[in-house]
Amino acid sequence: MTRNDTSDAPPDAATTHAWTALGGDPALLERVAYRPVSGGLPARLPVAELARATVGVCSLAAAELGARRSGGAVPAVRVDEGAVATAFVSERHLRIDGRKPTNFAPLSGFWRAADGWVRTHANYPHHRARLLTALGLPAHSGPDDLAAALAVRPARAVQETVYAAGGLAVAVVRPGESEIPMAGLPLIESRRIGEGAARPLPEAPLPAHGPMSGPASGVLPASGVLPASGVRVLDLTRVIAGPVATRTLALLGADVLRVDSPRLPEDPDAHADTGFGKRSTALDLGAPEGRRTVEALLADADVVVTGYRPGALDRFGLAPDALLERHPGLIVAQLCAWGWSGPWAGRRGFDSLVQAATGIAAIEADADPDAGGRPGVLPAQALDHGTGYLLAAAVLRALTERQESGGGRHLRFSLAGTASWLMRGIAPAPLGRRADGPAHDPAPWLAETASDLGKLRYARSPVGFPAGSPDGPPDWSRPPGRLGADEPRWL
Repeated sequence: MTRNDTSDAPPDAATTHAWTALGGDPALLERVAYRPVSGGLPARLPVAELARATVGVCSLAAAELGARRSGGAVPAVRVDEGAVATAFVSERHLRIDGRKPTNFAPLSGFWRAADGWVRTHANYPHHRARLLTALGLPAHSGPDDLAAALAVRPARAVQETVYAAGGLAVAVVRPGESEIPMAGLPLIESRRIGEGAARPLPEAPLPAHGPMSGPASGVLPASGVLPASGVRVLDLTRVIAGPVATRTLALLGADVLRVDSPRLPEDPDAHADTGFGKRSTALDLGAPEGRRTVEALLADADVVVTGYRPGALDRFGLAPDALLERHPGLIVAQLCAWGWSGPWAGRRGFDSLVQAATGIAAIEADADPDAGGRPGVLPAQALDHGTGYLLAAAVLRALTERQESGGGRHLRFSLAGTASWLMRGIAPAPLGRRADGPAHDPAPWLAETASDLGKLRYARSPVGFPAGSPDGPPDWSRPPGRLGADEPRWL
């Protein structure tokens, strides 16, 4: 059983469930401990329990991989819930030369419809343009114009009209309802593909401390090598969940190369938050030269992580089965919003929209939405962050298994699957447990560093460290650089 710093704490069922879903050895669960805080991620739903469980299994998977590589025993790891609560809102703690980024654009949010509420997402210029076009509004329209246009339309009519135009809007459902079938949505899907001999990872020296690095002994095995040292990760993800996963793998020593299309803009502030430890390059996969470059990178990669809609990358030769046929032994991890089957599988989606369409927004409402109350939100983009740590944990476990049995792996995750787990699979901690520990203070988990983007204040990683270690978790070896500024090659 997992345990807390307090000996009389009940078993942590959420960590046990997640570790079991990852295929981990149940005997290792006793190696995880938590240092509790109170008031870190307050919500009606068990967000704090989800958050600590996802970081807990990621920490345990890192410790397991490190031990497997060094030949030692898996150490006990301790996760500080204060670090978890801080990291789950890392985008809110970010400062760039003292500037606080804007996490949601003016046309992103909840709006009254004729028969309920609608949630829109218009952070990207192309999504904003499609939203306005779908509603017949001019390009210069502001929040008042959007509110007036939505107030006279039924919520689901808005949802379907905007979707047909390539924009993002969903109807806010009532408690107990959902736009997609929640029952049976898996938290993790994993399959082994192909046979092969054991594939040990190359030994690699501990990365030199960069200007922002602190002691890195927290997750080091006895060999002095970070668990993912020598692992090459091709990162084809955007926004939060996928980048959180690859940011975590970079923390643990992986060489992570993020690839973006030069024709698809990314929010520079989102990159500043999730680009730690990585390099970033721009490649046009629609051009022969870009395809050849990606194929050369894949030939030497251990892991590829994608965060696009199902099938969106298939035309570039990046469908999982095609990848694993060309590159046996590769670990392919995929992330989407709405799940991998059903009528919504191909739709665009973000954490905030999944909250609205699955009933989370109604559960977290300040008052009954049917009585006119405004829908609510989780205290963090918890579906994004939680899925990110689960994805990183699955990749680490796949690397551990590949050390012994070889073969490739295909891993799949969805924000909707994590939402289903939050709503249906996690029991809230007892009231007494929620009051355990000191009040949450993010200050100890914030740091500053110079970067090409300016002076950054950022949240440190919550990945756990051996119990009793005075050093705490490591820091990243490098701050984020400019998006697309690096050469498309491995270190």
